[in-house]
Amino acid sequence: MKHITFHFDVVSPYAYLAFEKLPQALQGLSYEVAYRPVLFAGFLKHHGQLGPAEIAPKRDWTYRQVLWLANAHGIPLQMPAGHPFNPLPLLRLALACGRDGLVNRYVAETVLRHVWRGGADAADAQRIEALRALLHPPRDAAGEDVKAELKASTDAAIARGLFGVPTCEVDGRLFWGFDGLPMLRAYLEGDAWFASGAWEQAAAGPAGKARK
Repeated sequence: MKHITFHFDVVSPYAYLAFEKLPQALQGLSYEVAYRPVLFAGFLKHHGQLGPAEIAPKRDWTYRQVLWLANAHGIPLQMPAGHPFNPLPLLRLALACGRDGLVNRYVAETVLRHVWRGGADAADAQRIEALRALLHPPRDAAGEDVKAELKASTDAAIARGLFGVPTCEVDGRLFWGFDGLPMLRAYLEGDAWFASGAWEQAAAGPAGKARK
C-alpha cells in the first residue's frame, strides 16, 4: 500500500478540485492518504512569487478555468464572495481537529466545501464560528500550538521542495496540481517511465539564461 500526503490550502480552488477528484482518480489502487494543511502564502513568500489571484489577467483565467474544470468533471463549485481571502482561521481550525499536522478526510472536506460551495464569504466570522461548532475541535484553533504546527508543516513542505498546492507526496516524489492526478496514478500503477531515469533527467539539465 502506498502512503500519499495531500498538501492543501483552502484558498486554492485547484486544491478543492483535486480533493474531490482524488478518490475517483485513484479508484482500484491500494493507497492511504494523509491530509496536511499548509499555508500557500508561505510558499509564495519563500519563492518570491505573487499568487495567481494577485495578477489581474491570470486571476481572470484562473477563475474561468476552475469553473470550467468543475463543470467538466461534475464537481459542484461556486466562487466564494471574496477571493483571495485570509485562509489562516480555516487552516488553524482544521489543524485544531487533527494531530501532528494532519487532519482526516472529513475535516478537510468540511473546510474546503465551506469555501467552494454556496458562494458565501469564506472568511465571515459567523460562518467560521458555525463551522467550529460543527467540527467541535479538541484544541483551540487560536492556540500557539496550532499556529506553530501550521508554520512547521509549511516550513517542512518548503524544505522538501513544495512550491504550490495541491501537492501529493509519495515516496519522496511530488505531484503538483489538479492536472497532476493522472501522473500520480501512473506512478502508483508502476508506469515504467518512472524507472527509466526520465524523472531525474528532467531536473538535471542546465538552466538557461536567468532574468536579472
